[in-house]
Amino acid sequence: MRTGRVSRKTTETDITLALILDGSGRHSLASGVPFLDHMLAQLARHGLIDLELTCTGDVEVDYHHTVEDVGICLGQALRQALGEGEGIRRFGQALAPMDEALVLAALDVSGRGHVELDLCLQAAKIGDFDTELVAEFMRAFATNAGVTLHLRQLAGTNGHHIVESAFKSLALALRDAVATDPRRTGVPSTKGSLL
Repeated sequence: MRTGRVSRKTTETDITLALILDGSGRHSLASGVPFLDHMLAQLARHGLIDLELTCTGDVEVDYHHTVEDVGICLGQALRQALGEGEGIRRFGQALAPMDEALVLAALDVSGRGHVELDLCLQAAKIGDFDTELVAEFMRAFATNAGVTLHLRQLAGTNGHHIVESAFKSLALALRDAVATDPRRTGVPSTKGSLL
């Protein structure tokens, strides 16, 4: 099984994260940020990734450090689980509707972390969650995973629906990209490396 496990401790957060890429979507999430846990549950369930997360963060300051650091750890664990990337499909794309919202995710497990977000989140908060943290999470995840990630909103007005659609489409695209292709041997790159 392709697994990744990361522990990260700073003065702001203390995180342990483990994932199994070839899982069933089981998850146990305790980030201290309820909306983040809800989104990570979507990622695990729809990406068929088993995910365990515990985090103690300085949420009394705000959620920024926790959200960003969880993104870092998730990206590092994914990269660890993929190893050299031999036999993977590499590319994935998906559309995921959530009521009136529709978001397209396209990604390339390229070894080059990059993110392009086109999400129109008009409200500053979803509950007590700052919507600007969606970008912080995606940037931290993509950079540390070494994936090029594009998220483009095609429809939607409700912030919760837009963000949930983004996480669901990411889950589906990631599921495709990391799937093994029985016809592929070696690393899916003309350079011979994804790193």
